[in-house]
Amino acid sequence: MSAAATFAADVTVRDLTLRLHHADRTRPLQLSGLDLRELDLSGLDFKGATLANSNMFGADLTRADLSKADLRGARLDRVVIIGARFDGADLSDTSFLRPSSFSTLAAPRSEAPSFAGANLARSRLFGRFNRSSFRAADLSGAMLAPFNKTGFIEHIWRTELAGADLANANLSGADLGYVLLRFANLRGANLRGAKLRKADLSRADLTGADLTGVDLAEADLDGAILTGAKGLSTALGLDTALNVDKAIR
Repeated sequence: MSAAATFAADVTVRDLTLRLHHADRTRPLQLSGLDLRELDLSGLDFKGATLANSNMFGADLTRADLSKADLRGARLDRVVIIGARFDGADLSDTSFLRPSSFSTLAAPRSEAPSFAGANLARSRLFGRFNRSSFRAADLSGAMLAPFNKTGFIEHIWRTELAGADLANANLSGADLGYVLLRFANLRGANLRGAKLRKADLSRADLTGADLTGVDLAEADLDGAILTGAKGLSTALGLDTALNVDKAIR
């Protein structure tokens, strides 16, 4: 079977492991459209592989390496991504709902998945990504706000990015409503037109960030660092933002 061939819809972990082991690393391994639901894929090396439009619902990707993989349009809902690497991967138009990112509430930073330099444009992320790296990632048009299929806000759940590294990330037009961004590193981030309504930005570092046209209605800015932030005067809802007087400018 050639390296460009794809698997049938049903694939076993053994078959997949063998295919990865014998892959020609000089070209992308074609694994598009596979049904990988609830499979144990922990520790596997998918680096540079093409997994576009694959269904990985509930799969275990603990410590898996998906760096520079093509995951466009993939379904990654409820996956286990403890220590997984997605650096430089194309995750545009993916669905990442309620993944398991940590083994315990007090898990070490080493368990945090990494998305440095990844393309997450128009993706749907909803879950705990605390202390994860999104440095220089593209999250333009991404949806991180907690809305269910009926459009009503799910008050119990919220996307968590506390302490996450979003330095120089592109978040233009992203919906970050209600998102927990406490202590997040947003230095130099592009937040043009982003929706941060009721987001928790307390102690977040927005030094040099582009806040042109950002919606900060009822956002918590307690201790947020806004030094050198651009376009703050054009921000919407700043008059209703919380603790503006406690922000550092």
